[in-house]
Amino acid sequence: MSEPQRTSSQGHSRNKSVTKSRPRSSTKGPLDVDDDPLTASSTPKSNLSPAQSAPRRTSRSPGARLPVTQVGQPQAKDFSFLLKPEIYHPLPPQNIPAAFRNSDKQPGTEVPLEELLERGHLRAAAIAAVQELTGSGATRPPDPTDSKRIFELLYTRLACLTLIDATQVAAQEVKALEDLNNTRLYVDEATGEHLVPWELRVLNVRLQALGFGDMRRSIMSYHDLARESRSRIAKATNDEERQLWKARLHQLGVKVAGALVEMNDAAGAAAHLKGLHDNGDGKMALSKALVWLQLGDVDNARRCAAAHGDAETVGDIILALCDMADTKYEAALERWEALREESQDEMVGVNAAVCLLYLGRLQEGREIMEELINSGFSSHTLLFNLSTVYELCAEKNRNLKMALTERTAAMAEGPAGWEKQTADFKL
Repeated sequence: MSEPQRTSSQGHSRNKSVTKSRPRSSTKGPLDVDDDPLTASSTPKSNLSPAQSAPRRTSRSPGARLPVTQVGQPQAKDFSFLLKPEIYHPLPPQNIPAAFRNSDKQPGTEVPLEELLERGHLRAAAIAAVQELTGSGATRPPDPTDSKRIFELLYTRLACLTLIDATQVAAQEVKALEDLNNTRLYVDEATGEHLVPWELRVLNVRLQALGFGDMRRSIMSYHDLARESRSRIAKATNDEERQLWKARLHQLGVKVAGALVEMNDAAGAAAHLKGLHDNGDGKMALSKALVWLQLGDVDNARRCAAAHGDAETVGDIILALCDMADTKYEAALERWEALREESQDEMVGVNAAVCLLYLGRLQEGREIMEELINSGFSSHTLLFNLSTVYELCAEKNRNLKMALTERTAAMAEGPAGWEKQTADFKL
């Protein structure tokens, strides 16, 4: 009698799953300036390497299991796993000053999300987006296959969290997306288009890197998006589409520099920015100068002033910042005052006030910043610096800070953000 046939310990061959990782990227990436996007032949990679991919779920996501019901008619993707309330964190108002919490400008629960964004109620908008996603508010949750609405709400939630300085909360919530390079889940099988909006894909890169505590993965992810951008540039059928993807590629280049700065590699960021062109608005020249100043290289920062393009004001701003870095506050103040005469810019006013502080002219610096408050400006930098001046000018400075919260809360609402936090006032 023959011996029974043994079954392989690896199971039937039709159930084998072979995972292939993408080979390590070369040192020369898709953002290199000498790599012409119009002749690029590389195509976007569908999978990240194991070192950069997010941890897998214990069970497959719903969309990955969906079968094709008929030939040529794939079943709609199911994103119900993004509609679970336990994914999202509460946003208590404890760090909001009483002047804002008790203001009659605080919106009611019936105010629609679009109006909240228009009026600058970003925390309320983040809460409303989750209520719509999970159905915990007055409206029903979106259909699990309505990817457009689901990703619109998710992007609103994550962007608002970032803008209200709750980036760490956003970094935890974004993990629910897992790997956006999962083509079976996030790519439309009929059109081949990615279902996730570009803005959310770009924001996801940084938040995922922060959530997993590894900013290096953001560099690789930005380069993956850059490959896709170059491929789309080469395949563009009209100039409008081509310019759109060129702008996105340029944006990714700046994002890479930002990631390098967050990794405390300012030298790498400076070297990277050398290969990026200026669009003529002077923003790239200013970015390069700021990185050089962070490295303490004032001479290279001054050279950036000559590359301001059509924005002559940018050159003056760079030179004023360089004077401050060299502790030449008198010279810097003259430049800031000249810029203030040309336009009422908040950044220019704050820097002029800071120069006055270093020159021991606290009252004059205080007057400039209070004038900016009266003009309707209320950025974190302005409020923080003015609160610092109050600490230097008076022992009982808390009353001055509380009065500042009331003045700020009385300001008009706007898309830039109305509600402030206690940290803005050093309370």
